[in-house]
Amino acid sequence: MLRSFLLKLLWIYQKFFTLLGFGSCRYYPTCSEYAKIHFENSKISTAFYHTFIRILRCNQLFEGGIEYPIIKKKRFVSKNMGIEEIKYWLVPKGNDRYYIIKNFLFKG
Repeated sequence: MLRSFLLKLLWIYQKFFTLLGFGSCRYYPTCSEYAKIHFENSKISTAFYHTFIRILRCNQLFEGGIEYPIIKKKRFVSKNMGIEEIKYWLVPKGNDRYYIIKNFLFKG
């Protein structure tokens, strides 16, 4: 319930406030996309922590650049899916940790 509410707030921010010029981020993926990925794939407390730290770094004192979210996963369920059904790619980082990269071919 809380997770879906927070994701809806992020959706509203991404759709409406970026039209008003508030959508300039020093990082890729943007801070709102970074937060969305964490809220979809991590515990809520972990997502808040990582989002807060990321927003603190999104200013002129930090260089910015590419910073993919890192999540912990211990178990995967394999399905026979087509590439257009995969929302995120997980790239191993080590110790059950993965970089999570958005699949731009996802149609869902």
